[in-house]
Amino acid sequence: MDLRRLALAVVTLVAALVGEFGCSAYGNVVTFDVKHKFAGKRNHLRAMKAHDMRRHGRFLSTVDVDVPLGGDGHPSGAGLYFAKLKIGNPLEEYHVQVDTGSDILWVNCVGCDKCPEKSDLGISLKQYDHKKSSTSSLVYCNNEFCAAAHDGKLKDCKPDLQCEYYVTYGDGTSNGGYFVKDTIELQQVTGNLQTSPTNGSIVFGCGSKRAGDTTTSSESVDGIIGFGQANSSMISQLAQNGVVKNKFAHCLDNVDGGGIFAIGEVVGPQMNKTKMIAGQSHYKITLKEVHIGDTTVKLETSFFGSIDENAAIIDSGTTLAYLPTTIHEQVIKKITSGKSLEMEKIEGQFSCFKYDKNVDDEFPVIKFLFKDSLVLTVYPHDYLFRFRDDMRCIGWQDGGSKSTNEEEMILLGDLVLSNKLVIYDIENQTIGWTEYNCTSSVKVKNGNTEYSVGYHVVSSASSFTIGGILAFLFILYSFTSLFYIA
Repeated sequence: MDLRRLALAVVTLVAALVGEFGCSAYGNVVTFDVKHKFAGKRNHLRAMKAHDMRRHGRFLSTVDVDVPLGGDGHPSGAGLYFAKLKIGNPLEEYHVQVDTGSDILWVNCVGCDKCPEKSDLGISLKQYDHKKSSTSSLVYCNNEFCAAAHDGKLKDCKPDLQCEYYVTYGDGTSNGGYFVKDTIELQQVTGNLQTSPTNGSIVFGCGSKRAGDTTTSSESVDGIIGFGQANSSMISQLAQNGVVKNKFAHCLDNVDGGGIFAIGEVVGPQMNKTKMIAGQSHYKITLKEVHIGDTTVKLETSFFGSIDENAAIIDSGTTLAYLPTTIHEQVIKKITSGKSLEMEKIEGQFSCFKYDKNVDDEFPVIKFLFKDSLVLTVYPHDYLFRFRDDMRCIGWQDGGSKSTNEEEMILLGDLVLSNKLVIYDIENQTIGWTEYNCTSSVKVKNGNTEYSVGYHVVSSASSFTIGGILAFLFILYSFTSLFYIA
């Protein structure tokens, strides 16, 4: 499951004979119900922006958006966060995994090959059918979105050729299909902990074929929503059209599940931020030092050969945390030395041991020190996750040379990002975070107005249970009252 989270997606967009689609957008601050996975590259769509701004001027009043979230990042639980979206006309509800390491939104479509049919996450799976939506249209290879996504006009493009996409993950799974354009409903923030629906349109992937081990029900969702920097991502499309600011934040709760997800400018609380490394497809920031307790880890010169600095990837689509072999060995040696631990392998990949005491009392705190004095503190209870009541497993994984370019990697996923408010300011190319209670609320700002956006935990099962019980009690009360009066 974590190897799937590790999937740093390589998104290849190809034009071929199959369909048609388009694009547009809306709003300024959006929040989603979350769960995770993905990756991509950045493009500039000035032409598309100018075109859409002329056509869709009515959508240009920026809004803050609250996105309902579900799932959890616990390795022995769901291991992902998902958002709830409504697409089409009539609107249909979909649950898509939230991933800051990928660049497109895609959902499973009718007729999909090897798509999952059920989920253990308490949600009902659904497949999108563009023929049943009165607002849908296919995206062809001569569409501005398709051309921009391919870094220019495609060779041999003909008006009747659909714009296709293909996504490959590091764990060997893949998803392919074609682009469509349709209405999407988001929850605009209108007051403190209050929202109202707002509609726009967006280009997204219609998944027609999946490959690899993708049909397991334990973590199945309807698709993936990538929050990467490329202009093909939903937030980039909305920002290009002046609907939202190119900023978002998440706070993932791995205790009760769900959390906070907002598109827009989050202004509270204050926190340190650091610059993103320029020209990178992922959210990468410069790593200066790693401390294990009172020991400083020796960092080799550039784990990524393509840049001049040591870098760490921040990715909510990854469950665990992956370190280069040299760092991983030092971490494991330091946290296990001097302790009588009988290690055993769980599921063939996790190093686990029996332990029924408070891990924070005997294991070291690990700190990642980044440029601009940004510090990520990882406590023992974060990286030693509970598998059973008496069993703890080590969340730090050996990243080795598993990235697509065979370079070592530092990849920080939900294991270390949970229970922190993380802000991605794409406009100013900064990332920051602070420890936070993800069951509380955050402040978003639109102009001079500030509103609170709160915590969500989405589950069809739990929603039905609570709503069903309340409805049942009301009916029972009404029935007994009538009976009593009679």
